[in-house]
Amino acid sequence: MLPILSLGIMATFTDKTTFLIKSLKVITFFYVVFSIVMLLVDTVIYPHWGIRLDATILTYLNTPTEMLASLKSSQLIIAVVIFISSVSLTYFFFSKIISKNFAKTSSRDLSIFAIYFVLIVIGIRGGLQKTSINHSNIYFSTNQYANHLANNGVWNFGHSYFNEIYNQDNPYALLQEGKAHKIAYTRIKEIHEVKSSDKKILNCSNPNIILIIWESLTAKVVGPLNGYPDVTPNLNRLSNEGLLFTNFYANGDRSDKGLVSILSGYYPQCKKSIIKTPTKSKNLPFITKPFVDSSYNCSFYYGGDLNFGNMNSYLLNAGLNEIVSGADFDKKNWNSKWGVHDHVVLEKAFDDLKLEGTSSFFKTIFTLTSHEPYEIPEEPRFKEDTEIDRFKSAHYYTDHSINQFLEKAKKEDWWDNTLVIITADHGHRLPIVKGNHNAPQKFHIPMLWIGGALDSTGVIENFGSQKDIGYTLLSELNYTNQLADYPFSKNLLIHSSKNYAHYIFNNGYGTIDKNGSVLYDYHAQKIIESSGTDIDTLELLGQALTQSAYQDYLDR
Repeated sequence: MLPILSLGIMATFTDKTTFLIKSLKVITFFYVVFSIVMLLVDTVIYPHWGIRLDATILTYLNTPTEMLASLKSSQLIIAVVIFISSVSLTYFFFSKIISKNFAKTSSRDLSIFAIYFVLIVIGIRGGLQKTSINHSNIYFSTNQYANHLANNGVWNFGHSYFNEIYNQDNPYALLQEGKAHKIAYTRIKEIHEVKSSDKKILNCSNPNIILIIWESLTAKVVGPLNGYPDVTPNLNRLSNEGLLFTNFYANGDRSDKGLVSILSGYYPQCKKSIIKTPTKSKNLPFITKPFVDSSYNCSFYYGGDLNFGNMNSYLLNAGLNEIVSGADFDKKNWNSKWGVHDHVVLEKAFDDLKLEGTSSFFKTIFTLTSHEPYEIPEEPRFKEDTEIDRFKSAHYYTDHSINQFLEKAKKEDWWDNTLVIITADHGHRLPIVKGNHNAPQKFHIPMLWIGGALDSTGVIENFGSQKDIGYTLLSELNYTNQLADYPFSKNLLIHSSKNYAHYIFNNGYGTIDKNGSVLYDYHAQKIIESSGTDIDTLELLGQALTQSAYQDYLDR
């Protein structure tokens, strides 16, 4: 892009100064040499690291001897020879052929340069689609080598550099590392030391699982959680048929953060997103993996573009048998923004379930119609043309769509052996409440367990969050060998006075238990909102959890 801009500027000058021409030569030649170096380094380190070149290499520049220790002398010699040859050939063609035309540019070429500039911008973002390219656009296989081969090492380096994945500083390290670790893990240990009931809430040891992740479902629109009584009437009614978790919270405020919390039992990061860094997200546990190993048919359904938020690269690490996305549906079923309407995706999932036969399954269904701009394929339930009414109408539509899916499912033979978990990817600012916009009301979401495999109904008042779902389910099904993969998670079914929920926002956190809540802002370096008692304990717990979770992210 910079050379094209430079040529455009040069074209406006009738007198091509030596300075302009030399500057353009230097800029262009620098980028060519830089690319050659990056490609060679990428080729050399890949066999050792197993990842494409990224900015992590910058952390080793202060110890070059150790960095080169893994290389054989022959590899180093070959790399140097290739570098010298490539640079020499590039210089020859560049100086003898290409650069001679620099001085010939004129104002008549401006329109051509403008076209080139537009084409380059389109190329950089990968096309005219809604979102620019990311790793998910080139992740297409369960074979990670194939995905890495499709990745551009130079682009990958630049992407990781500007996202600062090389930065190993923990901006949330307010406590000594040992103290933060002790506070965070002691609290979890105290919860798990409480003797839980021997009575299982499930009536079978190998149930089918249907996990429905409802876009933007906030407790503020759910009747049994003191929300609107008429927005989710079916969910309100179903709450009497299963286990409703009333003090349940999202761990973040975006879908990419919610997915990692739910599916990997992992805290999201304040200003970053591990799902967007495949070299780190590939090391995460995944709630479906133990079920895949137990011969379950595990699949994921989403009506939108899986490249959005890097979902595709993340899901390909899960070992899923099938991933269904918007690309698998007819465009006539798409709304104008996000993808396929919820009732169409749910119908597809149900049709596929009818083909399962006697196979055990784990289906994850992620809805999207209740995402702004709240476009629904029916007459809105709430008539005023306001943002809040459009929001409510969208949730009313999704509530109806999910209920239709469940009513059909109840008539199938597999229903008696099935657990359905309904929760949200995150809360929502709407309906707006008074106070801080990152207050607990925004992150308060429902979670409901229902289905024929459930042997218990009622209300669970224990404080918890999305990252506890996997641990709770695996504990209930005696997948005890996998629990160590979820160090930040706890069993939501253990009744302990130490239970808590913790979430993050852009530069702060909220921590809640039965005694109160604390909202802390790292910019202000102070509590910005609190309620209840034992505020100091909650502040320390929140700081310890945020610091420890971010350190774990850095270490992956």
